Amino acid sequence: MSRPGTTPGPLSLNTATVREQWSLAQCIEGCARHGIRGISPWRDKLAEYGTANAARHIREARLTVTGLCRGGMFPAADAAGRRAAIEDNKRAIDDAAALNAQCLVLVVGGMPQGSKDLAGARQQVQDGIAAVLEHARAAKVPLAIEPLHPIYAADRACVNTLAQALDICDALGSKAGDGHLGVAVDVYHVWWDPDLARQIARAGSRVLAFHICDWLVPTSDLLLDRGMMGDGVIDIPAIRGMVEDAGYRGFCEVEIMSANNWWRRDPDEVLRTCIERHRSVV
Repeated sequence: MSRPGTTPGPLSLNTATVREQWSLAQCIEGCARHGIRGISPWRDKLAEYGTANAARHIREARLTVTGLCRGGMFPAADAAGRRAAIEDNKRAIDDAAALNAQCLVLVVGGMPQGSKDLAGARQQVQDGIAAVLEHARAAKVPLAIEPLHPIYAADRACVNTLAQALDICDALGSKAGDGHLGVAVDVYHVWWDPDLARQIARAGSRVLAFHICDWLVPTSDLLLDRGMMGDGVIDIPAIRGMVEDAGYRGFCEVEIMSANNWWRRDPDEVLRTCIERHRSVV
């Protein structure tokens, strides 16, 4: 059921939703064909197409780039690895600027291979973001830290709650309204958090992106079995209400990684379903 008396923000397609069926060019054309106003590319598909080609195609299709996925992956076992991550993030920032993206989403990275130092990995994340923040400011690209569900703490993201993400923002001088550093709220990763409402309110205008999908029960794969909105247990309208109450007025970005279901379907059917569920259950 949608949030009573309100209409969700416009729909954006995170291209992960149809990444196995379509190239980035096909995603752009699909969004235009279905009247979806936003798009969020992944960097591997962007590299295949070419940033300049993608930027031109997106402009011609009159789409808003709601985010570029992804920067981050800062922790490394040695100084050389950490420097390489910083340089890669600067390249991601430049690509995001070329696309006029509303943010660069940071999936921050887990613990280096062989490490058990979770606190140290989190410090490396903060240090890495600090090292690229001026580059992002100069490029006018906001950085959006995306906390991931704790199941990913070891290998994908050692920042697992909005509180942790906002602590990094605070430590690096981010304030509501400055637009340089904030968070991406993905319902798949935060729906379980008992402190969610308070932390979203704390974030305020630092909510830079809102990602939607659903958590299936049972879940057959913790990475590649995301559900279509309305097919799982997440109270998506409640979380939308939280981000809107905090001041968010942006896009609802659908991001579904589904190896055994949606990635096997006709992509036009997938987009039609996204549009219908965005209207009926978000």
